[in-house]
Amino acid sequence: MKVTIDKKSGFCWGVVRTVDIAEQVLNDAKDSGKNTYILGHIIHNPKEISRLEDKGLKTISHSDLEEIAKKDKDANIIIRAHGEPPSTYQKSAELGLKIIDATCPLVTNLQNRVRKYYELGYQIIIFGKRDHAEVIGLRGVCNDECIIIKSFEEAKQITQFDRKTVFMSQTTMDKQVFHQIKEYLNTKINDMIDLGSLDDKLLGRDTTCRAVTKRKEPLVEFAKSNDVMIFVSGKTSSNGKSLYQSCLEVNPKSYFIEDCNEIDWSWFENAETVGITGATSTPHWYMEKVKEEIERRYNNTN
Repeated sequence: MKVTIDKKSGFCWGVVRTVDIAEQVLNDAKDSGKNTYILGHIIHNPKEISRLEDKGLKTISHSDLEEIAKKDKDANIIIRAHGEPPSTYQKSAELGLKIIDATCPLVTNLQNRVRKYYELGYQIIIFGKRDHAEVIGLRGVCNDECIIIKSFEEAKQITQFDRKTVFMSQTTMDKQVFHQIKEYLNTKINDMIDLGSLDDKLLGRDTTCRAVTKRKEPLVEFAKSNDVMIFVSGKTSSNGKSLYQSCLEVNPKSYFIEDCNEIDWSWFENAETVGITGATSTPHWYMEKVKEEIERRYNNTN
């Protein structure tokens, strides 16, 4: 059996940047004796979270900030890649806490765009998941005065199109669905906007992450080339769920796991080639561990 890890899988550059920042802060904290906290899980992957916790990173929620301000005011507070609403920065400043911003630059750019069009008076429609950390940040920069949809069906429920409208996306949503919704919304907008074309009725901005969208095509080819696909990802990863579906569409023998213990060895019956891939939040070191486990168990049972 040949077991291969997808060379294009693993951390996107935004996640690499955030993890690098966290590790640097943790290393510096060793000398100063400061504690290092992060607001929410650094990424949607329990294996990487556990690795960084072993280095001293402590995951907290917003409700912990006041207690930290009282007992550990010199601590480092990291903002994760998903970003935060303005209220978080304001509260931290009021409490006198030191914030280290590791928000993905793509998310920061998206927040700035939402804020810009909100201040210009546009109706804002966002393709995303309402309670996803990234979307909570987007809602915050426009005073929660926006419409959140997560599917084409939900787009059909929008009835108010009486003013300038801008349509943007959570960075990890499906690019193809975004454009399908954009085309539909274009037929519903009454207020024509001059974008250089008489056909443009909606100011649509494709803000999906290229690191995610560019993976789909090579991932599909990789899935087609293997008898069995093992998709390694945290269960709460949005792009993990989306990319896994892309695998499953072309290879019905695609299996989603978060931990090696979830592997069913019957999946590999008569398989000659096994492909391993993952989400943009899946660490490469854990995919290597999955590969080693499959090769070890297969050799031991054959």
